[in-house]
Amino acid sequence: MATTTAGARNSKQGIKEFIYEWEGKDRNGKMVRGEMRAGGEAVVSASLRRQGILVSKVKKRRTGGGKSIKQKDISVFTRQLATMMRAGVPLLQAFDIVARGSTNPRMTKLLNDIRQDVETGTSLSVAFRKHPMHFDALYCNLVEAGESGGILEALLDRLAIYQEKTVALKGKIKSALTYPIAVMVAAFVVTAIIMIFVVPTFRDVFKSFGADLPAPTLFVIWLSEIFVNYWYIIFAAVGGGVYFFFESWKRSERMQKFMDRLLLKVPIFGPLIYKSAVARWTRTLSTMFAAGVPLVEALDSVGGASGNAVFQEATEKIQRDVSTGASLTTSMQTTGIFPVMVLQMSSIGEESGSLDHMLGKAADFYEEEVDEAVKALSSLMEPLIIVFLGTLIGGIVVAMYLPIFKLGAVV
Repeated sequence: MATTTAGARNSKQGIKEFIYEWEGKDRNGKMVRGEMRAGGEAVVSASLRRQGILVSKVKKRRTGGGKSIKQKDISVFTRQLATMMRAGVPLLQAFDIVARGSTNPRMTKLLNDIRQDVETGTSLSVAFRKHPMHFDALYCNLVEAGESGGILEALLDRLAIYQEKTVALKGKIKSALTYPIAVMVAAFVVTAIIMIFVVPTFRDVFKSFGADLPAPTLFVIWLSEIFVNYWYIIFAAVGGGVYFFFESWKRSERMQKFMDRLLLKVPIFGPLIYKSAVARWTRTLSTMFAAGVPLVEALDSVGGASGNAVFQEATEKIQRDVSTGASLTTSMQTTGIFPVMVLQMSSIGEESGSLDHMLGKAADFYEEEVDEAVKALSSLMEPLIIVFLGTLIGGIVVAMYLPIFKLGAVV
């Protein structure tokens, strides 16, 4: 109790607190260790002495370094916070427990910063808004709605479910795209090795033939000479091109819109990305609407949460139409990008007053569609990749053996 009072007094005085790890012996001479939040080592030692502990070591926990904070870390934190608040654990104590259990120093520092803000009287939503890199507008709006309505535990639980489903959906998309990208990179490396080290050996052998080489062989030898003479330029150009492409995609709004439109039209991956965007759009709007956020305000966060500029532009148009009195279903229909099923579910939800429930059902359906699409894509990509690698590597091998076949026919 004394420690808590000291901590509150330090917070009011603006003293920054840290987590200290300590070791010592209790009254029975048994070695004990633990952690304590305090403004300095002297405060820790004094507090432990009052508890009858002979302190041997006090060390401030390091909060620097560590890996970057991912969305999955935020999802796990939200679930832990929701669970503890439902169990009746006070908010500040819940932050302490989660921070101590985190293995990522950056996540620990983030939670400690938020805890200090809350301890000084700042609302939880405002404390979250100070870290927009990790807590987006949707997250903060839901927390604010929970605080104002006195249902923070319920909304944190709903937010945790939303975060978990979003992370799982993103993971499925990444797993579907990682395999072909990895194979393409491996194919490029193997081809480069063949061109730089293997083909020149055949070229030296063919020089002794004294005969004209077939066109495919001449083409492969020409490519090999380019790789041998300019391999550093090729690797630098490919690596730099990929880097600048993704940087421009990340930083340029025009590039983002172009790529988002293009990805929706790609033959194999387009339908998967489209279903994923629809699932995230409907899930987000369902979560916001169920939390009691007004529809026009909820649409502020929905477009960005879809992860696609096409849906974001459509959401802005829907928001303008809804704000002028149009129904949600009619506004969605005029954009021309939503599937018929989502429009019908939205219409039924508006008529029956259960829009959040019907949109949630639509989100469930399209999340299952993404699951099936990922499984089908995995099955389809394996034979396609085998054909691609066979054509590439096999074509090089056949081109290099054609002169030998020709020589054998002459002999």
